Amino acid sequence: MTSAPLASRLRVPSGPLFFPVTAYGPDGSLDLETFRTHVRAGVDAGAAAVFACCGTGEFHALTPEEFHSCVAAAVEETAGRVPVVAGAGYGTALAVRYARLAEEAGADGLLAMPPYLVVAGQEGLIRHYTELAAATPLDVIVYQRDNAVLTPETVVELARAEGVIGFKDGLGDMDLMQRTVSAVRSEAPGDFLYFNGLPTAELTALAYRGIGVSLYSSAVFCFAPDIALAFHRALGAGTAAGDATVNRLVDGFYRPFVELRALGRGYAVSLVKAGVRLSGLDVGGVRPPLNEPAAEHVKRLAELIERGRALLGDELPGQDTGKTRRGNA
Repeated sequence: MTSAPLASRLRVPSGPLFFPVTAYGPDGSLDLETFRTHVRAGVDAGAAAVFACCGTGEFHALTPEEFHSCVAAAVEETAGRVPVVAGAGYGTALAVRYARLAEEAGADGLLAMPPYLVVAGQEGLIRHYTELAAATPLDVIVYQRDNAVLTPETVVELARAEGVIGFKDGLGDMDLMQRTVSAVRSEAPGDFLYFNGLPTAELTALAYRGIGVSLYSSAVFCFAPDIALAFHRALGAGTAAGDATVNRLVDGFYRPFVELRALGRGYAVSLVKAGVRLSGLDVGGVRPPLNEPAAEHVKRLAELIERGRALLGDELPGQDTGKTRRGNA
């Protein structure tokens, strides 16, 4: 059942949903000050929410203590300006532990990551997410991807569950997503939220908007907030001119970025971190088992960012592209 405070703050976001990377020092230890700088810059640049310690933030690589420290730092840096949603995952017991740590740190909600390793049946997935939602007063967004693929009937049941306010799709099966949206609309009407959670969601944003899904995560916002903001405003305009801007950015920046990201495993995280370093903020590398992108791929990313920014000169008339804030993330 939708809980108004967080759901209402996410429903019509003023900017992209920001999934910050987690900063590490030269020795690989947590660098909280740099993480704070990254979060603060993202909020200042126009983020509508901060999703801390999720996929881009290497949730899998953080100890519970590091997780708590990062979420608390994000809460302090946002200072209530935007909501903070924290990741929670692994098996049910550990997911509950992370949920309670997030609550203690002051988070506004949880992004429920897929359970660790196992491929569970629908009954088990329902039990997992409902037990997680019941464990704390924090609102829960369920994240579909990899080994957690839900039927429309399962999403209907979760939409009726106390504390579950939304569903993030990282699978990309548009037929399944349309049937899910239709089933929930028919059988559990309300203000249930949907998110496009593909690794570079902007590439498919027009398709998702067509089935009523306008919320999306933006990894590009981490390192090129001006490009991400220009895209978000153009998409939200819902006009022919806006869609032309969306298509121009897709053709000239987002599609090439996705093709570059596909050149290496783990690039959905490590290439984003490289982008943040290119922006001037040293957030360190990634922790194993991820590895750093090839130098030639980082060079191509730098060239691609400049190409994307060159496209902003043809933006919608009268729009603030956020160019004065370049490099802030």
